[in-house]
Amino acid sequence: MDQVTVTLPDGSTRQMPAGTPVRAVAEGISPRLAKAALAATVGERMVDLSHPLEEDAPVRIVTRDGPDALELYRHSTAHLLAAAVTALFPEAQCGIGPPTEDGFFYDFVVDRPFVPEDLEAIEAKMREIARQDLAYERKMMPKEEAKRYFADRGEPLKVELIEEKGGPVVSCYTIDGVFMDFCTGPHVPSSGALKAFRVLTSSNAYWKGDARNQPMQRIYGTAFFNEKALAEHVHRLEEAKKRDHRKLGRELGLFTFHHWAPGAAFWLAHGTTLWNLLAGYMREALFPEGYVELRTPLVYNKQLWETSGHWAHYEENMLRVESEGETYSLKPMNCPGHMLVFASEVRSYRDLPIRYHDQSVLHRDEASGVLAGLTRARQFCQDDAHCFVAPDQIAGEVERLLRLVQRVYADFGLEFAVELSTRPETFLGETATWDQAETQLKEALEAAGQDYRVAEGEGNFYGPKIDFHVVDAIGRNWQCATIQLDYQLPERFQLKYIGEDNAEHRPVVIHRAIFGSFERFIALLIEHYAGAFPLWLAPVQAVVVPIADRHRDYAESAAARLRAAGLRVEVDARQEKMGYKIRSAQLRKIPYMLVTGDREASDGAVAVRHRRDGDRGASPVDDFIAAALDEVRQRGGHGDATRH
Repeated sequence: MDQVTVTLPDGSTRQMPAGTPVRAVAEGISPRLAKAALAATVGERMVDLSHPLEEDAPVRIVTRDGPDALELYRHSTAHLLAAAVTALFPEAQCGIGPPTEDGFFYDFVVDRPFVPEDLEAIEAKMREIARQDLAYERKMMPKEEAKRYFADRGEPLKVELIEEKGGPVVSCYTIDGVFMDFCTGPHVPSSGALKAFRVLTSSNAYWKGDARNQPMQRIYGTAFFNEKALAEHVHRLEEAKKRDHRKLGRELGLFTFHHWAPGAAFWLAHGTTLWNLLAGYMREALFPEGYVELRTPLVYNKQLWETSGHWAHYEENMLRVESEGETYSLKPMNCPGHMLVFASEVRSYRDLPIRYHDQSVLHRDEASGVLAGLTRARQFCQDDAHCFVAPDQIAGEVERLLRLVQRVYADFGLEFAVELSTRPETFLGETATWDQAETQLKEALEAAGQDYRVAEGEGNFYGPKIDFHVVDAIGRNWQCATIQLDYQLPERFQLKYIGEDNAEHRPVVIHRAIFGSFERFIALLIEHYAGAFPLWLAPVQAVVVPIADRHRDYAESAAARLRAAGLRVEVDARQEKMGYKIRSAQLRKIPYMLVTGDREASDGAVAVRHRRDGDRGASPVDDFIAAALDEVRQRGGHGDATRH
């Protein structure tokens, strides 16, 4: 083929000699586009600007405005990071360096951990290489030649990757004369395109994420197309550090961890109060909706998991127990147990929907390297529920669930986005069943007035699902609620109900959680509110502070009246200055401080101070109680969360 036809996004076409680099397309459109070009998509594939055009294809030039440009930019910045590290630490071995949702990282084998001064030097070296405007160039090498090259450089991990992933000819990328990496690309044209980046931190890691493999040091960084976006992101990171639930959990006396129980929280008194508030709240929300609560066994014989299919697909994540020659597992989810409950008696179509709620303990054998406070744990609980419905009840039940989720998140002042995940490439069941299920989910979303995006092919292998992504006060996404249709477990457990026609029918199961796991939701709330919970959720709602010893008895009597009304109150009668006690209560993020002195004791009042607003003046005790109870009833105020 001497000529190829290039089709541009506007539908126009251009004839070009075969073998012409794709950058010529940008140059032919305008000098401005050629200058802005970072890469291109040819057909469905993103390529470097040096990629030769060998056949007719649609071509789109990738600039900073493109939806896929930032990932490309960050991938190239990860290579820039590796170039800087190997320049400063010649003995370092390179692992992998992918882009991530918020930036990038690169793993290295080094003889000691990186310290902050190292990270500063690495970032400075990156800027030096960027200023040199060195070309990123793809180099195709025979597999054996590439293996020899990296072996001679003392890079056995790269040799391993080439052996595992490389074909007869492998793709490598050079940053003109200073670095080469095994990589399929694509990359930006030159290091000069990389300007707004930051090296953030380092941590321990393992080769391929397996603690049995080579220990490594991971360097995290981020990159944006301009300094303003970078500064905003760094500010969010600093804000996130202040809000870290692990830090605030210790400071507020909510929970702790111990290495003898990895991945399992010890809930302290105030944390247990918060947990029970959430558990009670969820029960209050669910029982009027027709749910019944179950408590199902913690340990099951592996025959249950073989029936459900989890033993074949999930065994490595299950904690096993051996007893009397039999193999058991701690349950990682409640659904198989709920199947047994449904199957324990004859069901009629008149009984449906049946809605089971369960808050019992679950265990998953998460690798120690991925445990992260409350957000990734081995022991956790879910506000778990399974709704057993007839096929024609799906749309109505899902609409009820959507409205329930909307109502729950509104009570916490949480914003969210919704995603409908459709049939994946590998799935169980019939295509027609999937199509019908997806249609019913769409109808339910539209009936509930819920905006959503479609994630094509992201459903579970057993059914489509709706996921809720909560956005916290500093703009981070947390995947929380989920609504999943399941046609497979009812089939595996041979569930049935007697229909109006007196024949047996198979129910459909809707798996759903709103909080997700209690642990993860509590972590979200701690970070969303920065520990300053709204009054209805605060483990301690008020602290009564007597000015002097002679005011202690009145403070205790005022506190007793508040407790009798159902408020959670403490008295701070320590022999400390008033300023110290007020400051202590503010650090503990207690919503109200109630000061008692001679005048308050005489008037039957308290001097009210709010943790954010400061002094609110004196108030009769009964008036404060009425106002506080009204705020609790309305779930008023959403803590001190502020949108960034």
